[in-house]
Amino acid sequence: MTQNLIDTVPRHRGYDALTLIAWVLVVVALGATMGVFFAPGEWYEALRKPGFNPPNWIYAPVWTTLYMLMAIALWLVRRDRNASPALRRRASGWFAIQFALNLLWTPLFFGLQSPLLAVMDIALLWIAVIATMVAFHRVRPLAAWLLLPYLGWIMFAAVLNASIWLLNLS
Repeated sequence: MTQNLIDTVPRHRGYDALTLIAWVLVVVALGATMGVFFAPGEWYEALRKPGFNPPNWIYAPVWTTLYMLMAIALWLVRRDRNASPALRRRASGWFAIQFALNLLWTPLFFGLQSPLLAVMDIALLWIAVIATMVAFHRVRPLAAWLLLPYLGWIMFAAVLNASIWLLNLS
């Protein structure tokens, strides 16, 4: 069995802590970058929204928390040496797919101003998050559980996104 390069790195607490911090910073920074480049703006403000639409200030702390949980979950999976490298790679692959779909939502909704394309993306995202959770559970069950708030928020966001799309059909 061939080992990954990461499998050959000595395991030290300091290394683990730095790796965790790096994952958190990368995941949070990538998520925040999308919000900076594709800010809601006037178009979004002019849309009709359902009564359950949260205030704008809630999104930054919610997403920061969710991205941190996602990064911690990925870190747990990547560092678990009880699972085979193939299982960890598969889980990491699902994470990459769902994360790409997550990042794609913002330019679809705000950049292209297309709630319909964003609804389609979030439907695929929901499937990918579930697949990620299943793959993570096979490696480290705690990692899957850490994604549960994210899945809940995605489900809420899907209903909100679809409602905005329906309310603004013209």
